[in-house]
Amino acid sequence: MPKSPKPQPAAALDSRQLDLPLFAEPAVPMPPSPASPPSSLTPPSSQKPGALYAPDGTKLRSLTLGSQTLHYLLKRSARRSIGFAIDSTGLMITAPRWVTLADIETAITEKQRWIFTKLNEWQNRVEQRALPQVDWKDGAQVPYLGKPISVTLAASRGTLAFDARSAALLLPLPQHADPQQIKDRVQGWLQSEAKRIFGERLAIYAEKLGVDYRAYALSSAATRWGSCSSDGRIRLNWRLIHFPLSIIDYVVAHELAHLREMNHSPRFWETVESIFPEFREARQTLKHHPPELLPTL
Repeated sequence: MPKSPKPQPAAALDSRQLDLPLFAEPAVPMPPSPASPPSSLTPPSSQKPGALYAPDGTKLRSLTLGSQTLHYLLKRSARRSIGFAIDSTGLMITAPRWVTLADIETAITEKQRWIFTKLNEWQNRVEQRALPQVDWKDGAQVPYLGKPISVTLAASRGTLAFDARSAALLLPLPQHADPQQIKDRVQGWLQSEAKRIFGERLAIYAEKLGVDYRAYALSSAATRWGSCSSDGRIRLNWRLIHFPLSIIDYVVAHELAHLREMNHSPRFWETVESIFPEFREARQTLKHHPPELLPTL
């Protein structure tokens, strides 16, 4: 792993951190079928890379609050005060036409604790309703690099092993093993695989871009896939190990590109494209990938 990052002009200005949200758009109501997300979620081709949009195509505004970026839908109306509404589609602010954007952002800042609390409550509610519970026993299945693998209890084995030919994770546990014990072993293996594979992909794409990062670590954040701080520290959500390698590569390229551009400007997306030309397809897959495909680990 690279030891020390090369100085990057954009990153040297301060110690900011940019995140890649778990839901790059506000969380939307769960589609009736994972295979057929609502067509309204597909952004029109006229929309700009990097910009975020509501399901109806309205461009979202964003406001940086500390280390977090808040995306919200702003609607103007004849009401007399600023209104806040949070549901499964995210945050919507309704404001009088005469209120300035500066006043709206001041109101958001003052109310940020409540906003983030309610957004997390909604996201947790959606996830608990949508995510399937894994039945932790012999034969349980979990996604690994985009494909399902089976958990096989094999008490006669001395060590945990993955059989790529049969796509089976062999655990040295008896058939009557406690579900929590099985879950802990599987999650531990997935996290170790995430650490190994993410490190390999970071090295490849850092070399392509000609940047160095100081360190990287796994995260289990509930609201972001990855983050990059201006001092070269990268965090990647270990649950990305459930996705195909192309999705992992997109997140890796995204975070490394922030070492050149600590923003989501057109120059940032050009930087991403320079090392990962297929980023648009991968980004859309990650945005629209139904959360219910991820097991509750």
